[in-house]
Amino acid sequence: MVPLDSPAAVRRAAMDLLARREHGRVELARKLLRRGASPELVETALDRLADEGLLSESRYLEAFVASRARAGYGPLRIREELAQRGLPRQAIEQALRESGLDWAELLTDTWRRKFAGCLPGDARERARQGRFLGYRGFPPEMISRLLRGGVSGDC
Repeated sequence: MVPLDSPAAVRRAAMDLLARREHGRVELARKLLRRGASPELVETALDRLADEGLLSESRYLEAFVASRARAGYGPLRIREELAQRGLPRQAIEQALRESGLDWAELLTDTWRRKFAGCLPGDARERARQGRFLGYRGFPPEMISRLLRGGVSGDC
């Protein structure tokens, strides 16, 4: 691995990471610091990338929310994952609002893929399905509404 001991080396490493996918500022800084860059060089490089529009928190948030939603995750899980990545709560909430996603539809699609659209026949199965959907990050009231028969299934 090339030592990150110059502004050019830090910028090159940051650009390599950004070429693969969008990153948040905190996440990108952590990766560069782990690779041995000094905090001063990292901050300077990230400031410059942000000024040039190559590092964008809003683009990162938009891409992350869309990606996780496509994978069948709900707003609670996505919110928590973004918070763990060091993004501000206000920006996370705004990204979730502006995503334009229909969380109820996403919940139904995720449930259908996992359980073939079969409503639970007993309390044990209801709990199992509810745990799975809760783990995926969907709000309990949405899960309850779905499992009470909000969708018809042939089983």
